[in-house]
Amino acid sequence: MHYQNQGENQLLCLLQLASPALPVGAYSYSEGIEILVTTGKISDYDSLKNWLIDCLKFGSIRLEAALIVRAYRETNSGNLQLLNNWNNWATAVKETEELRLQSLQMGRTLIRLFTNIQPYLSTELMSFVQKKLETETDFCNFAIAYGLISASWQIEIETAILGYLHSWATNLVNAGVKLIPLGQTVGQKLLWELQNQIVLSAKEILKLKDDELNSCSWGLSLASMAHEVQYTRLFRS
Repeated sequence: MHYQNQGENQLLCLLQLASPALPVGAYSYSEGIEILVTTGKISDYDSLKNWLIDCLKFGSIRLEAALIVRAYRETNSGNLQLLNNWNNWATAVKETEELRLQSLQMGRTLIRLFTNIQPYLSTELMSFVQKKLETETDFCNFAIAYGLISASWQIEIETAILGYLHSWATNLVNAGVKLIPLGQTVGQKLLWELQNQIVLSAKEILKLKDDELNSCSWGLSLASMAHEVQYTRLFRS
């Protein structure tokens, strides 16, 4: 199911997978930040920082990262039925259509990219992946795709989660830089100051049991619902 990947290659694979430049369309989503800036809920450096820290402490990004852990585990064990169950669960817990479509679009794009650059998969895994690409009703969520690829590329799960959270934070900081607006240097300062919370959240997420998966993301849900009917917008969420 895997190919040989050790040491420096693992780091390079992580840098590619978690890169904000990965062509999956992440840059087109603000996850509610656009409407929050429009309504004045986020208006400066401190309010953006507080929002992102709260998301890392309590929000749905923790669920997404926890799903990566499970996708990673089931890919390694070869339990593709359970992998599919987690994918369905990931779809079900999305509270708005906008957030669900974001996850499915990015997941499908990532899976397609994955098969183009690494076509040599096990028969079982390739069958799972192809099903997600060939049908219009059977998609793969982004977190599931990320976990599947992390396992296939033998990226250690601890660093895979750190990379995922940092990539998520980078994307939303960039959205805030454009929308508030903030300077590029200020955006990099914010990313730097989020590091400790990213590390802490990653450690907590890795310890979560299946029956402990939860989030408090009603603020994001309300923002997403409002964004769906926003008159003018730059972002898709």
